[in-house]
Amino acid sequence: MDSVPPRELLLLRHGIAEERHPDRPDAGRGLTPAGRRRTAAVLERLVAAGLRADRLLSSPFCRARQTAELALAAGLATQLELAEALAPGGDPLPLLAAGWPPSVRRLLLVGHEPDLGELASRLIGAAPGAIRLRKTGLALLRLPPGPPGAAAASLRLLLTPRLLLQPGEPSG
Repeated sequence: MDSVPPRELLLLRHGIAEERHPDRPDAGRGLTPAGRRRTAAVLERLVAAGLRADRLLSSPFCRARQTAELALAAGLATQLELAEALAPGGDPLPLLAAGWPPSVRRLLLVGHEPDLGELASRLIGAAPGAIRLRKTGLALLRLPPGPPGAAAASLRLLLTPRLLLQPGEPSG
């Protein structure tokens, strides 16, 4: 009997973004220059660690899309698709079932907190809020075969940018 290779889900929170401002729509807030530098440095480390993805889906909000574009430039994935379900307040769980063709072993989602942390908590059966991703933080979950459901995944990595960056590199 052939064994099905495990599927892995990478959850990446966007980098440091511009401050909220009443005159600027939240969806338009982009990464700061420091956020771009820190995000690029973190993504370089992730690629060096072999955490490349077969498919990349991102929130359409500017800061997440820019983070996903930096992930492409670093070689973390080869193409970018935008998904409304990853916008703040969205429900990415149905997206997982639809976004997982047989050729995809590792799926990368770029989005926002608390949504990504809530998704990770839900997938591993932890209490809501148990997992929180820092800006440019990453979680790696291993999912069993079949449709994604609550309490079936295992948390393999939970990384903060500080763990990946060397002294002297942009930390925020």
